[in-house]
Amino acid sequence: MQITSVRVHKTEKENSRMKGIATVVIDNSFAVHDIRIIEKDDHLFIAMPSRKTATGEYKDIAHPINHDVRKLFEDAILDEYNKPSEEEE
Repeated sequence: MQITSVRVHKTEKENSRMKGIATVVIDNSFAVHDIRIIEKDDHLFIAMPSRKTATGEYKDIAHPINHDVRKLFEDAILDEYNKPSEEEE
């Protein structure tokens, strides 16, 4: 499996821990949308797309099965997030 594309849309809402939304394309053939970039305790992490169940809990719609794949997603997304935007260059 290879991540072939990552797009990040940064968000800037006051008092919000959410810092952006990412879309990841795998092997030029499968896309995962709405991966949230969250800030907690001065570090960033990703939250996979989820939906609210009838009981009020949130369940991931799509997610990595193991730590290595999660790290692959997180590294690719956070690398893209940390790149300077065209406006910053």
